[in-house]
Amino acid sequence: MAVPLTADELLRALHAEGLTVVEVGDWRTHNRNHKGAWGPVHGSLVHRTVTSGTAATVAIVRDGYANLPGPLCHGMIAKDGRVHLIGYGRTNHAGGGCPVVLEQVIAESYGVRPSPPTRGNSAGTDGNKRFYGWECENLGDGDDPWPGIQYDAIVRAQAAVIRAHRAKGDDWGLEAKSTIGHLEWSSDKVDPIGFTMPSLRADVAERLRHSASWNPTEDDMPTRANPPVKKVAARPGAEWLTVPLSGPMVNGAAHYSGTVTLHLAGITAGATVQLRFFETKGGKRTKSGQIVERVATDGDTFVDVTNGGGHVDAGAALGVEYAVFGDQATHDLVSGQAQILYWP
Repeated sequence: MAVPLTADELLRALHAEGLTVVEVGDWRTHNRNHKGAWGPVHGSLVHRTVTSGTAATVAIVRDGYANLPGPLCHGMIAKDGRVHLIGYGRTNHAGGGCPVVLEQVIAESYGVRPSPPTRGNSAGTDGNKRFYGWECENLGDGDDPWPGIQYDAIVRAQAAVIRAHRAKGDDWGLEAKSTIGHLEWSSDKVDPIGFTMPSLRADVAERLRHSASWNPTEDDMPTRANPPVKKVAARPGAEWLTVPLSGPMVNGAAHYSGTVTLHLAGITAGATVQLRFFETKGGKRTKSGQIVERVATDGDTFVDVTNGGGHVDAGAALGVEYAVFGDQATHDLVSGQAQILYWP
């Protein structure tokens, strides 16, 4: 844990990381400190705004809503990559979240991602006290794109905070695992959508291996593949089924990271869903990835498989498959999304 950076330290850290910063009004004193202390801090939370237009977004995150007063973040990262400093101190961004996740973030002890959160905003641990908050301008519908300059700014902002705490000798902020998404903190949140947090953490970790002034060349920047999953009805159980995608994820020799999420219907609660990545070459399977197992819930079931760092062989293509083991005869693949970053 650590004492939060001062306003001046935060500003210097962002500038040192090569970011363009916009100081919005009285951001240094704009906070919710009358509702409780800010700090000690344990990490940094990434959100999406569900808004369009930078000016309107800045106004919303600064002023908030009738039932959620502003500021709603410390910084808002716009489509053009500019970081708008909105508040300093306690802000209304994290809400309640999972205490187990907080323990894992404090210890930076989790694997690819923290444990799925079991508490949400209404009954969770106070996150506004414990995290930096970054709202990122995006509609959050899975279709609104994340421009490269914006994504790069998100990475730089996380690295800036971590690097600044390292420089102070704090025992918090030594790894990219200090950064999590809102969906990883609270059971009733789904953001951010359009990139995966394991991928973001991998990019933050890569940036931290360089100096703050590092500017990656185009060859260093990943390519993004986000093909939607095609709908298929009446799929059988108890066998491995390839997930049909509207386009390729990765073809040819490349390193990759990412997540494929699936929306399944008609599965009995408690049934087991197993998922894994696999590779094909010349129409034949060459290898399969580690199996991830999920448990179906009441109603529709949402499952995902993540690889925080894989490799596709030359001439091979990446795919994903799943199997449902339970007592139902068939189920429907309703929708889904691949969110992959890869480097040749």
